[in-house]
Amino acid sequence: MADIRSTTTKKAPTQPKADADKQGNRKQKPKPKVGSKRQSMLNTQKTAPFKYDMNEVLSASAMDPAKASAFLASVIAKGSRVSTRDAKDYAKTFLDAGDLTKDEFDKITRLMDKYSKYR
Repeated sequence: MADIRSTTTKKAPTQPKADADKQGNRKQKPKPKVGSKRQSMLNTQKTAPFKYDMNEVLSASAMDPAKASAFLASVIAKGSRVSTRDAKDYAKTFLDAGDLTKDEFDKITRLMDKYSKYR
């Protein structure tokens, strides 16, 4: 019979935790949160009343209904995802182009302020 002990290999002793950390198995430190400034955005829970009020303003305007629908969708998207400031700038381009009057633009900006919150 052959000696069984001579053919088996010995296991290397396990390393203590301090040595394991030196080899790259470290826990990563959590990164600090980088906060952005709070800005005014449309309140997404009040989009239905905002749409209703905006449709009243846009139906009284001289803007083409198809153009008004696209305008409203863009204002809601910009106001709820980016900021109300960008949505107001977008509405100002329509004022400059002559699609909106100054009075209608003022009503739209007041509605944006009314239905916005800081987040």
